[in-house]
Amino acid sequence: MSKLQKTSAQWQAELSPEEFAICRQKGTERAFTGKYWNCYQKGVYLCRCCGKPLFNSDAKFESGSGWPSFYQAMNSDAITEHKDMTHGMVRVEITCQHCEAHLGHVFPDGPKPTGLRYCVNSASLLLQTQEENK
Repeated sequence: MSKLQKTSAQWQAELSPEEFAICRQKGTERAFTGKYWNCYQKGVYLCRCCGKPLFNSDAKFESGSGWPSFYQAMNSDAITEHKDMTHGMVRVEITCQHCEAHLGHVFPDGPKPTGLRYCVNSASLLLQTQEENK
């Protein structure tokens, strides 16, 4: 699959300032402030930048972190992992495989069956609810 490529100006025209800072400049929203951290609607979480499916609400869980958390991605091709050594930490950054939008990080402290916690910025996501799919 080819990558979606746009200029910074194109992304700025399509995204809010917060979405641009998070998705394109690897920012982070404050904990407990994002639209989806405590959302319990059923559906599919899409990439805010390109609309590709990333996470199913069935894999969402309450992590207590203040960000939407999932124990697995929709499929192995949805997300790319990168070593992140910023802020004096070693973490694994996750990005959308299709458009390279920054989503958040993945940690090895999630629930079964994967033991993973994909900790995602709400500003990186759009929820397509089951009602919208009908």
